[in-house]
Amino acid sequence: MAEATDQGQLPATLRQRIVLAAAGLLEEGGLEAVSTRAVAARAGVPPPTIFRTFGDKDGLLEAVGEHGFRTYLEAKTRLPETEDPVEQLRMAWDLQIRFGLTHPAYYTLVYGQARPGYLPQAGREAIAELRRMITRVAAAGRLRMSVERAADLMHAVGVGAIITMISVPQESRDLTMADMARELVMAALTVSPPAEPEGAEDGADAVVSSAMALRAALGSRAVPALSAAEKPLLVEWLNRLADSPRDLVAQTGAGVPGQTPA
Repeated sequence: MAEATDQGQLPATLRQRIVLAAAGLLEEGGLEAVSTRAVAARAGVPPPTIFRTFGDKDGLLEAVGEHGFRTYLEAKTRLPETEDPVEQLRMAWDLQIRFGLTHPAYYTLVYGQARPGYLPQAGREAIAELRRMITRVAAAGRLRMSVERAADLMHAVGVGAIITMISVPQESRDLTMADMARELVMAALTVSPPAEPEGAEDGADAVVSSAMALRAALGSRAVPALSAAEKPLLVEWLNRLADSPRDLVAQTGAGVPGQTPA
């Protein structure tokens, strides 16, 4: 048998055949069914081929997760860029809920096997797209905290809601819980539109939304007025303004779904 071969030099059809074999076992029997021996038998390859192709079983599972998430991630990037970036964020939330409940095996593969300091590639791509959407909210002057904190919060609540619903028998699921969680997150992350009457946001919210709008405007472009060292420092200050400790419960209407700050 040939010695270990670099993954990039292997025939794409061989890699795809192994991934599809593992994906079929995952969908039929869950993670417990995806043993390297079972995958090799279904793909029609010797077990060592899996390790030469993916390095180890974790590498195989990561490839399966990317395969399962591909359609979801493509749909997420195709969401229409509405005039209201907050509404687009709601659409992204609903898309994630539908995907998680429709494809629980893939979702729990990516998010249900937590390892300290590690997130599969599919999960990292999903968060990157979420941050892009939240940056649009910041650019509109609607964000209550830094882009990173907002993405982490929305991701954490979304994953928790889906994993919780997956663990409940389908006939007993309360799908309104996902809508309630969405509105709580929206209220925690965003401030009222600038077009609303004066007093719609308090002084702290105005500072934060302005700070995040400035950060979004800076983007990745060069700023001649700032040195290479000064721009990251400015971003750090803007994030510190956005993430300074505040009473989010009071600001979000004491947890009432859909209620925005008074």
